[in-house]
Amino acid sequence: MVNYEGKSVTSGGDVSSGNMIFEPILEDGVFRFDCSVNDRHAAYPSISFVNSKDRDTPITNDKVPSYTPTFQCLLEQQVVKLELPIGTSFYGTGEASGQLERTGKRVFTWNTDAFAYGPETTSLYQSHPWVLAVLPNGEAIGILADTTRRCEIDLRKESVIQFVAPSSYPVITFGPFSSPMKVLISLSKAIGTVFMPPKWSLGYQQCRWSYLSDQRVLEVARTFREKRIPCDVIWMDIDYMDGFRCFTFDKEHFRDPKSLVKDLHDNGFKAIWMLDPGIKQEEGYFAYDTGSKNDIWVQKADGTPFIGDVWPGSCVFPDYTQSKARVWWANLVKDFISNGVDGIWNDMNEPSVFKILTKTMPESNVHRGDSELGGCQNHSFYHNVYGLLMARSTYEGMILANKKKRPFVLTRAGFVGSQRYAATWTGDNISTWEHLHMSISMVLQLGLSGQPLSGPDIGGFSGNATPRLFGRWMGVGSLFPFCRGHSEAGTNDHEPWSFGEECEEVCRLALKRRYHLIPLIYTLFYFAHTRGIPVATPTFFADPGDPSLRKLENSFLLGPVLVYASTVCSQGLDKLECTWPKGIWLSFDFGDTHPDLPALYLKGGSIIPVGLPLQHVGEANPSDDLTLLVALDEHRKAEGFLFEDDGDGYEFTEGNYLLTHYVAELQSSAVAVSVHKTEGSWERPKRRLHIQLLLGGGAMLDTWGMDGEVLQIILPSEEEVSKLVSASEKQYKERLESTIQIPDVEEVSGPKGAELSRTPIELKNGEWVLKVVPWIGGRIISMMHIPSGTQWLHSRIEVGGYKEYGGTEYLFSGCAEEYTVLDRKLEHAGEEESVVLECNIGGGLVLQRQIYLPKNAANVIQIDSSIIARNVGAGSGGFSRLVFLRVHPTFSLLHPAESSVSFTSVDGSTHEIFPDGREQFFEGNLIPNGEWRLIDKCLGLALVNRFNVAEVFKCLVHWDSGSVNLELWSEGRPVSKQSPLRISHQYEVVRIP
Repeated sequence: MVNYEGKSVTSGGDVSSGNMIFEPILEDGVFRFDCSVNDRHAAYPSISFVNSKDRDTPITNDKVPSYTPTFQCLLEQQVVKLELPIGTSFYGTGEASGQLERTGKRVFTWNTDAFAYGPETTSLYQSHPWVLAVLPNGEAIGILADTTRRCEIDLRKESVIQFVAPSSYPVITFGPFSSPMKVLISLSKAIGTVFMPPKWSLGYQQCRWSYLSDQRVLEVARTFREKRIPCDVIWMDIDYMDGFRCFTFDKEHFRDPKSLVKDLHDNGFKAIWMLDPGIKQEEGYFAYDTGSKNDIWVQKADGTPFIGDVWPGSCVFPDYTQSKARVWWANLVKDFISNGVDGIWNDMNEPSVFKILTKTMPESNVHRGDSELGGCQNHSFYHNVYGLLMARSTYEGMILANKKKRPFVLTRAGFVGSQRYAATWTGDNISTWEHLHMSISMVLQLGLSGQPLSGPDIGGFSGNATPRLFGRWMGVGSLFPFCRGHSEAGTNDHEPWSFGEECEEVCRLALKRRYHLIPLIYTLFYFAHTRGIPVATPTFFADPGDPSLRKLENSFLLGPVLVYASTVCSQGLDKLECTWPKGIWLSFDFGDTHPDLPALYLKGGSIIPVGLPLQHVGEANPSDDLTLLVALDEHRKAEGFLFEDDGDGYEFTEGNYLLTHYVAELQSSAVAVSVHKTEGSWERPKRRLHIQLLLGGGAMLDTWGMDGEVLQIILPSEEEVSKLVSASEKQYKERLESTIQIPDVEEVSGPKGAELSRTPIELKNGEWVLKVVPWIGGRIISMMHIPSGTQWLHSRIEVGGYKEYGGTEYLFSGCAEEYTVLDRKLEHAGEEESVVLECNIGGGLVLQRQIYLPKNAANVIQIDSSIIARNVGAGSGGFSRLVFLRVHPTFSLLHPAESSVSFTSVDGSTHEIFPDGREQFFEGNLIPNGEWRLIDKCLGLALVNRFNVAEVFKCLVHWDSGSVNLELWSEGRPVSKQSPLRISHQYEVVRIP
């Protein structure tokens, strides 16, 4: 057995609850809290802080915290609670799906391969035990639970933040400060700022799992140039490798990676290649042999290397908690870079392990970590920082390869502080409108948690995007800090030209728009790197004290630019309703108005730099013209900044850059635009400067001159300005009306491709008449028992009825999702009336339901429900995400006072449940023994529901006003093609005494 090193944990010392003790650290307004002095001394080193000593070293001041957390230690868990004023809004919690405003949510920090996650998924790929709280008056406070272990962040109680994690750990509060921005700036001083990205990494990036040959890669690159769609980077997923062995190349399809990269470079592209942590266990494979020689693998509790299945088969895993393992990996990366590698993509580094229900390695595994990280610990201690440490090792390897170039690393797994080494994306999302909508909040939450360089897989990773969905997603995704399109194997092509001419043109316009704004985005990243200011922020940052802005989820700020996007299929820009923060907000575009593109507004008082719409960031611009968009505030003034350097390397840290502070001011009847001051030794380019003064409604005045000179624009009279604005608004409206929206061509699911029926399907036999509507969740809306004349289902077309849920995270089907009718009146022996329905629920899964009325049992309805794996995707190892099947009928109570549910359990106990407005679960031996009854004593009838006990994990009775849900739940587990989830059940009406 391994002898563990490190400090013992006191679990609160001799105190089990009370107020936490504090000491000021870092700077004014930042406090460290511990349960006791003993706990403070016993705390493990901070991995989230840039310098762990900053957390452990008190500073001298006489300030006391405005809010003090309380703690309670129970069963080796430390519960920390911070109560704030009513009306406080919560944000942050890191990489989290679902709503922007986090009140009512609960998150668990446990890095998880969360393929095809939903809005209620509680653990994703990264862990950030951090909450940003905006107080009712607009001030803000942040709180960090500085623990690497699994941590529950519970925000379900209004204005109360609660962390629950194994004892003992400190919490750090930042503020309250006057604004949420100041909290984030303070946080960055503790955990570090984002690495300064090379300028080329801010262009559009094209990826797929996978481009299967170097010829296909070059074909994609050539098509971008031929179609004049801007793009800077092509990505290589795992299939470039020889048998998925990291640091190798497929000898047939990627025979000469240096030549491939040279061709890409000659055409203005960079190349990014994937590296996973799983190293194939194979003697003779250099990575395995050298790693074994250096003894750097994660171990099992018995001291032998842990072996788990990933893409190459049996794999060992580097223990990045050891400096010798990080050096070993960094040197492999250094050699790998010599092939012309421009950037590296770290995937599967939660770490993800196949053929295991938890999808990761056992928590009993052992990491022989450096003392400054926490020493020798089991995997539960280091799990959440495994991806961060891998990204750090990769980053350091790229620096070893070339100290004059900035590394670019993308990581899937991360922790607080990983922004110092890597960008991130929001993982394996789904091609749905819901995921488009959610991508905005997810990017913003990461920014509010210290990770400003992020974005989603544009168009969705899993499933097939429709043309309108893809175009709309590109419209908003082109304005995220990180901009990459990516899709999984087995889906349709998802390059911008793959969806028809209208979508291609929208993508071209959207990406040109991004390239116009590259000077602004690059400047914002300079401020993010040097000051800790987020690149994209929620709309309420414009006025934190305005509660009406705090829940806005279809808009965000890119510096002073307000982006408003539609995430509703039927609602284009022409129907978009906007809520503006206080102040002046002037609309602008680049002559690219389109219903499927977002609306852009510039805040009054701002100047932003705008470039030409180049093919790619590195493309030479012969004229080097620069445009400044100017929007005056109510005082007729404006200001803005432009950061410039060579776009790569570190000379900017030695002063070789140019930061220009431009100002504009109305002087008499002219607006003068000039350079107020500059920083840095970079020589100002000799270039023309184009000033565009926004007037409102898209109208503008402009002038040309030389950059560095004072330029003036004469303002016309108010009447003339009004005419210009009216004319511009009219032209804008006409352009919108004359532009054709992208058609929303839906792909119908299922192998037969049958068209959806828009007429309810009716099934009928001697005792039953059923009506099914495929276009609204495949719902059964009518279940009429002919002999008694009783309608058992409580429903209208839009609500109620019989439906199904699939997945532990959220409602997949039964709400508005369309089912495909696969077959009707099947000619199966013993069946008279039958229909098979199917709905794509993402992630390679379908929810299938067969409804039939058997010939030999005219008194029975049979329903067989299943979750089937058709094409489970990347990261799954043949298994889907964790799912369960929930049969959810809503039955009518014609006589509630005379109704009840009765059954005999598996253990022989009898139960009779009467309406009381409650929800009751029955599990284990308490579930019905294959049958339960909904009884109406007034009618003298019972609806009998029979089912296969082996397929049902628990049952639910939920009473409501005039209705009851009798639900059957399967177990929750991943499914494969060989292991679907099923619940087979039937209904019959019987007479009772």
